[in-house]
Amino acid sequence: MSTIHDHNFPKFNELPPKEQQRLVRLFKQLDVTNDNKITAEDLAVAFKEMGIPYNPDGYNQSGHDSGTKRTESSLITRVEKLGSLSFDDFFHFIQETEHQLMYLFKYMDENRDGIIDADEIVSAFERFNISIDKKEAFVLLKRMDKDDSQTISFNEWRDYLLFLPSFDIRHILNSWRHATVKKFLDLGENVLVPEDFTSHEMRTGMWWRHLVAGGLAGAVSRTCTAPLDRIKVFLQVRGSEYSTINACLRHMLKEGGIPSLWRGNGINVLKIAPESALKFMAYEQAKRLIRGNTGRELEIYERFIAGSLAGGISQTLIYPLEVLKTRLALRKTGEYTSIWDATCKIYKKEGLRSFYRGYLPNLLGIIPYAGIDLAIYETLKKTYVSRHPEETDPGILVLLGCGTVSSSCGQIASYPLALVRTRLQAQAVTNDSTTREASSMIGLFKNIVKREGVSGLYRGITPNFMKVAPAVSISYVVYEYSRRALGVTMA
Repeated sequence: MSTIHDHNFPKFNELPPKEQQRLVRLFKQLDVTNDNKITAEDLAVAFKEMGIPYNPDGYNQSGHDSGTKRTESSLITRVEKLGSLSFDDFFHFIQETEHQLMYLFKYMDENRDGIIDADEIVSAFERFNISIDKKEAFVLLKRMDKDDSQTISFNEWRDYLLFLPSFDIRHILNSWRHATVKKFLDLGENVLVPEDFTSHEMRTGMWWRHLVAGGLAGAVSRTCTAPLDRIKVFLQVRGSEYSTINACLRHMLKEGGIPSLWRGNGINVLKIAPESALKFMAYEQAKRLIRGNTGRELEIYERFIAGSLAGGISQTLIYPLEVLKTRLALRKTGEYTSIWDATCKIYKKEGLRSFYRGYLPNLLGIIPYAGIDLAIYETLKKTYVSRHPEETDPGILVLLGCGTVSSSCGQIASYPLALVRTRLQAQAVTNDSTTREASSMIGLFKNIVKREGVSGLYRGITPNFMKVAPAVSISYVVYEYSRRALGVTMA
């Protein structure tokens, strides 16, 4: 291949009009401040909007050297070296970069027909001793294939890879393969730090498809693990009567049969839509308040603050549904005929205030759960990347594992508050003297520790842990199928 410096590139005015328009449009997209130059600040904002990872220290966002440090041809490097890029500087960068991408495209295009197909993708990976099958090759192909031709043209190849920090073919193959990220995995608990949507996803309507796919995944996941959730509630509220999982299960089957294992699941599924929508809207508003007019990407602690605010707002508005879920899970056969019947009877007998019993411990539980979950997830992910420098991004199994462990740790920290919340929600129907004698959060804490010890604050945590792994797995599988059916693409 000829070097960049001895290659004769055409001048801008020698390009076809359509190509000139493309370059001008791309420059304007990166020139966020509209001052006819591209700065590092412009790139940070523009890359965020385009869904491209931005890291001045290299492509690997963990901060570790993964062997894929950006090259001198990186756009970030070029901007740092010159301070800013004029249109002419940008034009020269594009020419050099596309020249390299053309060389790599020809390397992939074995039969020289001007397109890359699935067989050629498999062959390219095999040349670097990376084994993938035809099915995965088609998944990779679809990430670039914009016209559904089942092949990749050079324009599609160029547009997808234009701003990579390195043009090492092994790095390209690895980053291409691991482009899928974890989104909206429902653990049956509240995920309080939502994923960010790019401006492109917001403009194209992909955001609501993500939410719908996540809602469907949550509905299926919660329904499949509902028996474990009901056993957890029983142990939390009626642990003095039924102290083991087997005892709870036998009682529920004897009292209501197999269908009784899903009591309370209907309202649990029903609240997914309003909870997700409220959390999304509140999170977007909280981000705007924190970010102001800078347009910068939020730091991890800022995402935690925004997520906690969004979680608090959404929980406040849908909390009556949480109370109904607990009461329906504990109901006896024939006690309520429907969700509406339960609502009317509880309101008539106990008043409006009963729908906010346990609200304070529920709100306080947001901070330890969200904070620990987010911190441990990021720590585990970074630790894995630092110990496997040959991988540019963790695979989906690693991300699922990180999510499972971090969620479990978050639940351990917040579980005592969740138990007190549930007992307060069920106060009117429980026979437990510990709950009836204490009507406040602090009073109930003291009574539980006095009568049952510290372990009493963790009643029901075993079935709670038992449902985490299947909930994550089911949620991921359903989400993947749902997003494909809805036409959601992953950047």
